[in-house]
Amino acid sequence: MKKPALAIGALALSLLFNTAAIPATNLSPEVVVAKATTSLNVDPAASNINWSAKKVGGGHNGTVKLAKGTLTLDGNKLTGGNFVMDMTTIADADQSARLTNHLKSEDFFGVEKNPNSTFVITKATPVGKAKAGLTNYNITGNLTIKGITNPISFPAVVKLDNNTAEATAKIEVNRLKYDIKFRSGLIGTAADKIIEDTFTLDVKIVAGKSTTAKL
Repeated sequence: MKKPALAIGALALSLLFNTAAIPATNLSPEVVVAKATTSLNVDPAASNINWSAKKVGGGHNGTVKLAKGTLTLDGNKLTGGNFVMDMTTIADADQSARLTNHLKSEDFFGVEKNPNSTFVITKATPVGKAKAGLTNYNITGNLTIKGITNPISFPAVVKLDNNTAEATAKIEVNRLKYDIKFRSGLIGTAADKIIEDTFTLDVKIVAGKSTTAKL
């Protein structure tokens, strides 16, 4: 009469130990998918930045060269990036040495003390159902000019293709926020000499394996 009782006890112990030996991961499996984050170097030779400013009765435009930068992708989405403008290269399209030197002075960009201006993306928001060639991202970031940093937002067109990326945007900048007050209407400038308080940067950033990239 004791043998059945012993057999039942042994069976119970066997089930207990076998259950305890089952790994916890088998009871509640979790799947972790790694995100493919890629940082692409900006190609300064394939990129360009054009500036334009208006004044009473006309305006001026020109260029400034890109020094370096990166665009960061998460899969097929732009998530971050930055670029550096070499302000010592700022130039007037009409090749006016007088205007170019004035732009480099403390009245404007003070390039001797502040040779670089930078932009750093803090947020890149895709635009849903955007048509090809039209705005498909809203970009927010920090723009630093003359050592002064302010947040700024603007629409952009971003093209991603394998290991390359291209971003174009028109950025409206309020120069007063960067202590560039020369001939501003807010400081009592005569009406016929006023320079508008905003200027425009037309930016084209190319990153990755472009034809002129040194990667």
